[in-house]
Amino acid sequence: MIEITHHTLKYLEVSRVKYEILIIGRGGQGVLLLGRILGLAASKYANLYAVVTESYASETRGGESRSDVIIASTMEEAPYVKVIKPDLAIFMYPYGVVAYRSMFDSNTIIVVDEEYVEPSLFKGLKVISAKYSEISEKTLGTRRVANMVILGQVLRELKVLSLDHIRRALEEIIPSNWLHLNLKALEIGYNM
Repeated sequence: MIEITHHTLKYLEVSRVKYEILIIGRGGQGVLLLGRILGLAASKYANLYAVVTESYASETRGGESRSDVIIASTMEEAPYVKVIKPDLAIFMYPYGVVAYRSMFDSNTIIVVDEEYVEPSLFKGLKVISAKYSEISEKTLGTRRVANMVILGQVLRELKVLSLDHIRRALEEIIPSNWLHLNLKALEIGYNM
């Protein structure tokens, strides 16, 4: 017989996870890669379940890209493939801001790259914003890792993934010639 104490119940409540993340941007900004990294970090390195779906315009670069990431402690908590009620929404480009706005509530954390998206579009919501693309270019010489600067900064908000989980996922996915730059971008964002 297993005895369930108040302490055990408290642990079970804390250990249950369901987190929905919506990532919006344009082709070439690493939106889909960001979703894959989060999904791999959650499912392989944090022992959680993850559903990651991607949609993108047919253009190679510049068209709308979207990644939906659902992280959960059980398969039953992630029964769908599209984010319905985002806990975190990342806007790297202003595609669909008005359309997506109806999905957010006062608990949604909105992250915007100020270089492309006006934070005032999300009045009444918790907004984290910076010129991530500019920070990436000035500190690392390229805008191509702005997605990792964003991920580093929001990692503390996720609370379900650690810096180590993300690093291990990056080491598995990113080609060796880009790995150091992505890890450095992650670190810069984490220390912002």
